[in-house]
Amino acid sequence: MKLSHFQFDLPKELLAEFPSENRDEARLMVIDRKKQTIEHKMFKDVIDYFDDGDVMILNNTKVFPARLYGNKEKTGARIEVFLLRELNAEQRLWDVLVDPARKIRIGNKLYFGDDDSLVAEVIDNTTSRGRTLRFLYDGSYEEFRSKLTELGETPIPKYINRDVTPEDADRYQTIYAKEEGAVAAPTAGLHFSKHLLKRLEIKGIKFAEVTLHVGLGTFNPVEVEDLSKHKMDSEELKINQEACDIVNDAKVKKKRICAVGTTSMRAIESAVSSQATLNPFDGWTNKFIFPPHEFSIATCMITNFHTPKSTLLMMISAFCGHDLMRLAYDEAIKEEYKFYSYGDAMLII
Repeated sequence: MKLSHFQFDLPKELLAEFPSENRDEARLMVIDRKKQTIEHKMFKDVIDYFDDGDVMILNNTKVFPARLYGNKEKTGARIEVFLLRELNAEQRLWDVLVDPARKIRIGNKLYFGDDDSLVAEVIDNTTSRGRTLRFLYDGSYEEFRSKLTELGETPIPKYINRDVTPEDADRYQTIYAKEEGAVAAPTAGLHFSKHLLKRLEIKGIKFAEVTLHVGLGTFNPVEVEDLSKHKMDSEELKINQEACDIVNDAKVKKKRICAVGTTSMRAIESAVSSQATLNPFDGWTNKFIFPPHEFSIATCMITNFHTPKSTLLMMISAFCGHDLMRLAYDEAIKEEYKFYSYGDAMLII
């Protein structure tokens, strides 16, 4: 398959700028691969498709306030700094993106906070917009991280054309988020409310938690017609033995195993043994899933509606079947489903 197979026109009014008032009351499109059918439900109806002993795989990564605004020394120009990943805790080195990048050179200093309580020095150029910063801060590491949290802003997606509100810090975080390190939320999980999780638990559904720290590379559009030439950014991934035991036990018992979100799916597909079971993992993954791909662990998945030409859409095509995926997206546009992070959801069984 080629890049052009993943192009479609998305009306701007279908981009969700705010989530549903109640997390679990987004719309849910249910796609049955075997029957080749499409149904329209509410997200909370997802419980009807699972039984005692089935497993949901959740990505428990937690978004940190990665967007900072600082001022350049001497000129005072306002600079946006997006924290991508910590390179060295002791030296306080970070990979970041800066905007506007043309003004930021090695040796420049940036000042953050009304009282300039945090300073960073540019020590390297990594890409056209990428820089390595060394933060200069007198306090302990814990105080430094606390200062980043205080000055940072929840990094809601750029396409959301409004100011960040205090409520975004909560609503752009899954209710089961635990392990801080993502610069974007695993958005399929945003639809789960505490009440729905409790109902699923009472019904006997088990939860296996994995941690994949979502980076900005996930959302980079593919720009090469030959998909095999696209390179994914690496993202940190951890899967412990407990999660593997839950998933592998369900597999032996032929229970339904549901990857909640493309990040959970990429996580488990990065840690498959030669016997097609789930292995523990502690490292980085740059796995890119596109058609054709044979999935080893999950028998169903929950996901949002994704951008044209995105790696996420390509994974959905590989899992759903390309023709059925296109049919579902045509239907979603016709029925005015909301797309992207705060949008509606899809269950593929």
